[in-house]
Amino acid sequence: MELNRRHFFYGSLLAGAIPTAGFGSTPSLKALGYKSPNEKLNIASIGAGGKADSDITGCNKENIVALCDVDEARAAKKFKEYEKVPKFSDFRKMLDKEHKNIDAVIVTIPDFMHATAAISAMQLGKHVYVQKPLVRTVWEARAMLEASKKYGVATQMGNQGYSNEGTRQVAEILWSGAIGDVKEVHAWTDRPWWPQGVTEIPAPTPTPATLDWQSWLGSAADRPFTTGGEGYPNQYGNFYQPFNWRGFYDFGCGALGDMACHILGAPNLALRLGTSAPTTVECISKEGTSNFMFPKKSVIKYTFPARGSMPPVTIFWHDGLKESPKIDGVPSGELLGDLPSRPRRASDPPRTPAASTGYVGRVFNWAAYEDAIAPETRPTQPNGSLFIGDKGMMTTGTYGEQTRLLPVAEKMRDYKMPEPMLTRSPGHYQDWLRACKGGDPACSNFNAAVPFVEWMLLGVIALRVEGKLEWDAVKGRFSNSPEANKYLKPNFRKGYVLS
Repeated sequence: MELNRRHFFYGSLLAGAIPTAGFGSTPSLKALGYKSPNEKLNIASIGAGGKADSDITGCNKENIVALCDVDEARAAKKFKEYEKVPKFSDFRKMLDKEHKNIDAVIVTIPDFMHATAAISAMQLGKHVYVQKPLVRTVWEARAMLEASKKYGVATQMGNQGYSNEGTRQVAEILWSGAIGDVKEVHAWTDRPWWPQGVTEIPAPTPTPATLDWQSWLGSAADRPFTTGGEGYPNQYGNFYQPFNWRGFYDFGCGALGDMACHILGAPNLALRLGTSAPTTVECISKEGTSNFMFPKKSVIKYTFPARGSMPPVTIFWHDGLKESPKIDGVPSGELLGDLPSRPRRASDPPRTPAASTGYVGRVFNWAAYEDAIAPETRPTQPNGSLFIGDKGMMTTGTYGEQTRLLPVAEKMRDYKMPEPMLTRSPGHYQDWLRACKGGDPACSNFNAAVPFVEWMLLGVIALRVEGKLEWDAVKGRFSNSPEANKYLKPNFRKGYVLS
């Protein structure tokens, strides 16, 4: 009888949250040109340097058939590695010339160009892997989902945590009732590491010969290139590129866009936040503001209504931190979020490796935890999330790693994780590649990713517009702020307008 009650509870809880095929509801791709799992895909990448380097490497057991990057110097490593494949600086020319040779496309370029590049690929029937935070605006997020459905392609957002075991453990612990009803969540990061809050744009400087500046600007309004003057290039490059673009309203989504798709992934899944949009969002604190850049530090508050049997919940996002936030009620001395590690010493006894689970991501291990909290360890890294329930608390790391109940010493020494309820991932890139070949939808396919990204992007707007913003998800607009509504859709430069 207890088993029946338990399954009744879970069935009600999960209704509409986890589709029968796993993390998504894309139909089988067999009818759309099925490829045997043993057959290699022909993959092109829009982006070859920076993060695109590792994304390409994650798919390198397939055929890499074309590369595009606006910065020859940044892409030099990958261009040399794939010396014989065609190379481009304009993705439109690559797709036009090579589309018959391409099955799938990686899109790892600045946020403001994701939708334009990905939808161009989907319109040609190409499966797409798109780096987080997927897009820069709510309108683009909805357009991406619509395109993925219209063209029947396999999709994946690049938020690796959604593939991790610990993210699933967060959901299963919470659904087991271990911490009761969750009404408050805190998530935090030490980003931005790059400049934000700058108030003056430096004078123009000559464009490097290795950079196609107009292709880099893409759909954004034209402006002169600048290295940034004194203090530039810094460790992240010139004033705008190759990495500092994250801090600009026109190009990125700030610290929220960089890390929330990772750190808020576990709360999004466990609390079913993608099934019911927030009713309000508000920036309740910010420091170091600018007319064209995100602030140096901020706190954003989202309020969500009840979702099925789950009560209303408030989500707090903190960025620009140097250590984990101080939160009332958290036991003194507890390490939150990412656990520190210490270097091995010659005097240390041999460490017995943890038994392989076959799952992705580091899971909590009591022996490793005891080692991590030794006095000589460095301070905990300021990235992670905390769930506050009416019966207890739980914390997890950046990618849903080392999920654990609090207080750890009392709760975790002999804790046995709940029986798995959710499908497990074979690996972040493998998720997508399997889906491209007709397998189960990827864990962060656009059916799952877009509702998540949409509510997250409301916070990006709250950083620009003062006051509590009231969101009407059905109408896709703020009911109390014409100013905020201006930021729901981008302006596109000629030649890059999305149809």
